[in-house]
Amino acid sequence: MSPRAGNAGPHTLAFVESPVQLLNVLEWAHAHAPGAGLTLVVLSPVDPMTRGQLRRMSELAREEGHTVRWEEARNGPTAPLQTIGGLTTLLRRAGRILLGDPFSRYVQLLLTITRAREVVVVDDGTATMEFVGQLARGERLVRWHRKGGRPGPKDLLLAPVSAAARRRLTPGGKRSVEVFSSMPMEDTPPGVTVTANTFSWTRARFGPPRITKGADLVGTSLVETGVVDSDAYLEAVRSLATKHGATRYFAHRRESTEKLHRLAVETGLQIVRPELPLELIARRGPIGSTILSFPSTVVHTLPLALSGTDVRVAVCDIDPTWLTEHASPRAQGFLSGVTDTARDAHRLAAVPAV
Repeated sequence: MSPRAGNAGPHTLAFVESPVQLLNVLEWAHAHAPGAGLTLVVLSPVDPMTRGQLRRMSELAREEGHTVRWEEARNGPTAPLQTIGGLTTLLRRAGRILLGDPFSRYVQLLLTITRAREVVVVDDGTATMEFVGQLARGERLVRWHRKGGRPGPKDLLLAPVSAAARRRLTPGGKRSVEVFSSMPMEDTPPGVTVTANTFSWTRARFGPPRITKGADLVGTSLVETGVVDSDAYLEAVRSLATKHGATRYFAHRRESTEKLHRLAVETGLQIVRPELPLELIARRGPIGSTILSFPSTVVHTLPLALSGTDVRVAVCDIDPTWLTEHASPRAQGFLSGVTDTARDAHRLAAVPAV
């Protein structure tokens, strides 16, 4: 579908690598450029669940009048060069760039090519909080769960690219930088404009949902990222489900099949693999009257998406004893901060550790 006519200012080119990033591009377009189409480039990952959600989100984007370009950006060793080569002309013509993951090496490389004078970072969840803080403190861009470790050979090789991208993400001269986010920001870098993502597109497009009497539990990939011990996580899920009467477990797209199978067998929870980001699933319904979560993006976004309903979002703290020996020294403080700043979520104490 061709973009709808409208006044969006400079031509806008968006790069996304996850369903949530694509959702937040749609939220930005709804808030900033209603009626105007943009060009949305999907740098497709290899994970099947993520790809499926991205395909479904791409359909919604086309329905909204945006042009979607699907790139098999990781399909073999030559894919990155082919992808970047095919995007160079678009990059150099774009007056505005939207991106969802400033930590992505792919996105950092693309940023070194663009001449765009407007750069917008849309939410990629809790990572956005870390990005803004690192930019404000003048630190190198490192994902929070990796911070504290030594840079590997790949990090050192790509350090010049990361440094160049960081300069592109810093306002200066005629270049403006905006962060479009639903997350709380403690430190705002000088010159960066922060605008609120209130999930107005999601509420206008879906719902209100039918609310059931039970509770639903939201999964997390903290085990997969090496932060939380798998046995401790399973026991925490079992305890929460028992205490609050949860019957469904909405899996994070990065959770392993093996872990989810074990959860189903040992807790009796119905495992649901959502076809869309949870904000849209919850808004469409049916959804439990209580949504239980560990510290994650959804404790900030679900209250916004479900504004005007009677659904309660509750967040369970991560007990320090659940952390693995490989977890970043910053992990506990960062996760506590995610919970502390969740304005509209009810806080639950950590369930007893095993």
